[in-house]
Amino acid sequence: MKLGFVSAILDGWSFEEVAAVAADNGFSCVEAACWPRGRAERRYAGVSHINVDGLTDESAAAINGLCREKGISISALAFYPNVMDPDAEKRSHAVSHLKKVIGASARLGVNMVTTFVGRDQRRGVEENIELFHDIWPPIIESAEKQGVRIAIENCPMLFGGDQWPGGQNLFTSPKIWRRLFDIIPNRNFGINYDPSHFVWQMMDYIAPLYEFRHRIFHVHFKDIKLYRDRLRDAGVMAYPLEFMSPKLPGLGDVDWGAFISTLNDIGYEGPACIEVEDRAFEGSREKILESIRLSKRYLDQFLV
Repeated sequence: MKLGFVSAILDGWSFEEVAAVAADNGFSCVEAACWPRGRAERRYAGVSHINVDGLTDESAAAINGLCREKGISISALAFYPNVMDPDAEKRSHAVSHLKKVIGASARLGVNMVTTFVGRDQRRGVEENIELFHDIWPPIIESAEKQGVRIAIENCPMLFGGDQWPGGQNLFTSPKIWRRLFDIIPNRNFGINYDPSHFVWQMMDYIAPLYEFRHRIFHVHFKDIKLYRDRLRDAGVMAYPLEFMSPKLPGLGDVDWGAFISTLNDIGYEGPACIEVEDRAFEGSREKILESIRLSKRYLDQFLV
């Protein structure tokens, strides 16, 4: 496995600084955030370390040259919008920028994009599957033509009242994955697997690794702490952040020994990127760097 981190936590840092952090701390890769420039609508969105709007052959060569100099690679270009937003204008902007990210990934030779499928949060699963059927096949076909694989993260994007009741990403469970892969059997369509989202949904995060082993293109190393007393008080119908919290790997409830052992069992040798969303490590640049270093130190025991 190639250990890296998601660059979104380094908001405001240049790509040169991101690459230096990766190299100086012994990482193999970086998942590079590629949001449109402008105001972010939520935490960790709006970060742009590679400007896909202005990417030329010359700037792509410079980025690749820097990566070679630092001894790292880009695991994927990352853009996580709601591609199935009920607002037609927002949906159009998301699809348009996603296509730019796909093109940039091909130009850079990264050939991987990490994203969400999105969801109309006010509609049920069946209606959203129909919406997926309309929106996503042309996106995947375009990616395939450019030699780019699309890895969908399994985050429900359901945390608070603004995303209630259905969340903003349909790609949440093996049951739904099977149906979406039936609609798009294309081998350029796969998974960015994050075990933490299964924890707070009370789901098995080990068994799906075996079933979907050939669809796992990218992995996130993030933890979740489930507060059982709060869950007993609020119940599973509460906003999830009432009973859980994202944490650094090793500070939550994921069994990392079992998870990484299973990745080894299935022969996974792709990128695995630490995703920092732990509010305890957001106060300063020093805290952010500490979060990355602590996560790597913990995970190294399973990877070395």
